Amino acid sequence: MTVNWEKTGTNEGVLTFEIPEATMQAEMDTVFKRVRKNITVPGFRKGKVPRHIFNKQYGEASLFEDALNQALPAAYDAAVKEAGIDPVAQPKIDIKSMEKGQPWVLTADVTVKPEVKLGEYKNLTVEKQDREVTDADVEEALKQRQAKQAELVIKEDAAVEGDTVVIDYEGFVGEEAFEGGKDQNHSLELGSNSFIPGFEEQLVGAKAGDAKDVVVTFPEEYHAADLAGKEATFKVVVHEVKGKELPTLDDEFAKDLEEEVETLDELKAKIRKELEDSKNAAADEFVQDAAIRQAVENAEVVDLPYVMVHDEVHRQMDLFLNDMQRQGISPELYYQITGTTEQDLHKQMETDADVRTKTTLVLEEIIKAENIEVTEDEINEEITTLAGQYNMDVERVRGLVSEDMVTNDIKMKKAMALVTDTVVEA
Repeated sequence: MTVNWEKTGTNEGVLTFEIPEATMQAEMDTVFKRVRKNITVPGFRKGKVPRHIFNKQYGEASLFEDALNQALPAAYDAAVKEAGIDPVAQPKIDIKSMEKGQPWVLTADVTVKPEVKLGEYKNLTVEKQDREVTDADVEEALKQRQAKQAELVIKEDAAVEGDTVVIDYEGFVGEEAFEGGKDQNHSLELGSNSFIPGFEEQLVGAKAGDAKDVVVTFPEEYHAADLAGKEATFKVVVHEVKGKELPTLDDEFAKDLEEEVETLDELKAKIRKELEDSKNAAADEFVQDAAIRQAVENAEVVDLPYVMVHDEVHRQMDLFLNDMQRQGISPELYYQITGTTEQDLHKQMETDADVRTKTTLVLEEIIKAENIEVTEDEINEEITTLAGQYNMDVERVRGLVSEDMVTNDIKMKKAMALVTDTVVEA
């Protein structure tokens, strides 16, 4: 097969290739056998019209389109392989010539992967991360757990921030009560910011039995358009003021909170370990992300094609919606729940799509540069891991993912490891 690749731009070009005349004749024979089953010609039984009669009546050209559609995929793939190019989008195919007794000549307008010039991607330096857990961190975490175990007790004193007040209230704009502005025996924690700004602050200092007018202004962006930006007066009656009674930080508290500890010191040690694990995990994630980002910034991607970014957006959309589907939420339901549209999700996924695309290209180039390979054992291990993650049978997973997909994923992980395992914090 004669193949010619001619660049017309940085990442665009025209691929000219041939389909042998014998191949096209064979494909037309196949198409003819299929279509004549439904053809009736006077003098012949249905489905029995001879080829020469068909050609005379309908013209051989009537077989061309279907025959070409059958022959084209394999011919195009072979031409791409021979030309040594890596297309990133569906080509635009044109027929250049289809003379009888000659190969059919076709052209394809093709967008290919851009050239990637690697910079430094090993032994990179990133900002040193704080991994230290101090005694103060442990004490703060302990206090938070203590606060969660606090009990509310009625108090006679005036309410302070952090107290809970039990109130009746009714809201008015002018002299008119508005819908949704009334409730009874409502428990409100002062300082929780669960009410309109300014409301909770005005109840600080209130006591049980107090009646108070609370004047606030609804935010301009308030969800109810008829109230947005307007001043309102809430008539409030305070029934109870409740303060938080904290449990004593002792061994009994520790045992009640965590079954596997016996003393407060053991609880503190457990908290410290959890904080260290969390802080190290966050630091590791930051370092790895920073290293990959730096490797991408150090590389040069020549004229990133728009179509690749567009495809990345749709890939992320598909991943997200498939994840929703696994949780029992259809795309239609998701859009309904969130009050968004497919266009909104598309715009959301456009954020950093070019960076994600460049990252993939750089990692692929690292795979080539480092000649990264994958063993059969690694493939089997990855499939077993996937089966565990999705709670599926191993053979079921094998039926859902191709070996090429698994192999590519492993190679990408290895490429990332080359970058992240050698990074230095300084």
